[in-house]
Amino acid sequence: MPNPKRRHSKRRTSSRRAHDHLKPYSLAECPHCHEKKLPHRACPKCGYYHGREVIDTEAKSA
Repeated sequence: MPNPKRRHSKRRTSSRRAHDHLKPYSLAECPHCHEKKLPHRACPKCGYYHGREVIDTEAKSA
């Protein structure tokens, strides 16, 4: 397996790593309670997804 003969410069290393940063979440608005939530997931506040309740939030809060 080949090994590098010379070390890479700091500029070359940091240029390669320039795209490795974390990207912010894309949040969607819940149509039921208008809170921000992840798309294609049930709303953690009201428990609704696609127009119906899928998580019982009353039992969760009690």
